[in-house]
Amino acid sequence: MIIRRGTIKDLEGIDRLLSQVLMVHHVGRPDLFKPNVRKYTDAELEEILKDDDRPVFVGVDEQDQVMGYAFCIIQRHPNDNILTDITTLYIDDLCVDEALRGRHIGKRIYEYVLDYARGLGCYNVTLNVWHCNPPAMAFYESCGLVPYKLGMEKIL
Repeated sequence: MIIRRGTIKDLEGIDRLLSQVLMVHHVGRPDLFKPNVRKYTDAELEEILKDDDRPVFVGVDEQDQVMGYAFCIIQRHPNDNILTDITTLYIDDLCVDEALRGRHIGKRIYEYVLDYARGLGCYNVTLNVWHCNPPAMAFYESCGLVPYKLGMEKIL
């Protein structure tokens, strides 16, 4: 597998995986997530793929087909009133094709993101994971991530 920055030619593969992620969230929280919709339009994805502050990394096979991805966002808070001036690489979304899970593709993409963040001089790497997605929680814990904040709700 080769891991590289995503490009316009990866749109179809990225869209396929975004749909898989959406369905996991819809099944877990149908009260919040609609089925059979797209997270981004192609125009939005094209803009994200060009944005150096929102790098998208794809893991591709020998035929250059997308096997997994990581959407990232570089976060900085210079001169913030309460936050220290660190750089964080936030993983907005990490997905491996459901047919390819268990082959350590996600782990390799995650480690690539860590190396990228280190190269930028980031202080940390963060992400959010939905409580209704225990396999993702277990994966991130196996990668050494630990909770740093917890979102809570009361449905009215």
